[in-house]
Amino acid sequence: MSAAEFVPGSADLEGLRKAARECRGCHLHENATQTVFSKGPVSARLMLVGEQPGDVEDQRGEPFVGPAGKLLDRAVAEAGLDPAHTYTTNAVKHFKFTPSSNGKRRIHATPDTHEIGACRPWLVAEFALLDPEVVIALGATAAKALFGPSFRVTKSRGVLMPWPTSAAHAQDFDRGEDDGSASAFALATIHPSAVLRADDRDAAYAGLVSDLRVAAKALAG
Repeated sequence: MSAAEFVPGSADLEGLRKAARECRGCHLHENATQTVFSKGPVSARLMLVGEQPGDVEDQRGEPFVGPAGKLLDRAVAEAGLDPAHTYTTNAVKHFKFTPSSNGKRRIHATPDTHEIGACRPWLVAEFALLDPEVVIALGATAAKALFGPSFRVTKSRGVLMPWPTSAAHAQDFDRGEDDGSASAFALATIHPSAVLRADDRDAAYAGLVSDLRVAAKALAG
């Protein structure tokens, strides 16, 4: 199974968002409230790619609007990045969770390789429409979706890399030499939810901001 059959062959960004609402490319749609696609303009210079929507995002239908999203907004502003020129999406568009023992809470579950691969056609379609100058992978799942399964955020975070990289499936995102992709950059950092879970939140937050400043410097240059 894959989202490929649900991705329209020719559509603008709003068309992709509408089509994604009907995606049945993997089993995750069965329990999720709705598809959570993206936010931001097609003209964005910066693209942020997270893992998947959380509980709040699943209910509201918009990425990064929960506690982690609010922290990310603060970090983006502190790093000197312009939210108006930022596009935010996730590697997986449906919320994966397990119910708590009492059934009152939905506990986040990390998407597996199959689920990431099944949702990849949406991400490919987004890259085909956007021409970001910098792409930031937020967390391990997003980084593996973009750079391949062997990529480790802990070893390469905050490092500006040429886009497309040498990672597995990078050719999926190579839109040719005439569309600016060859001059784009990518980097990986921690997911903002990792800051919320950290023993030392101040240090984790400072590290996130520092990584985002690398992107800000690249955009300013």
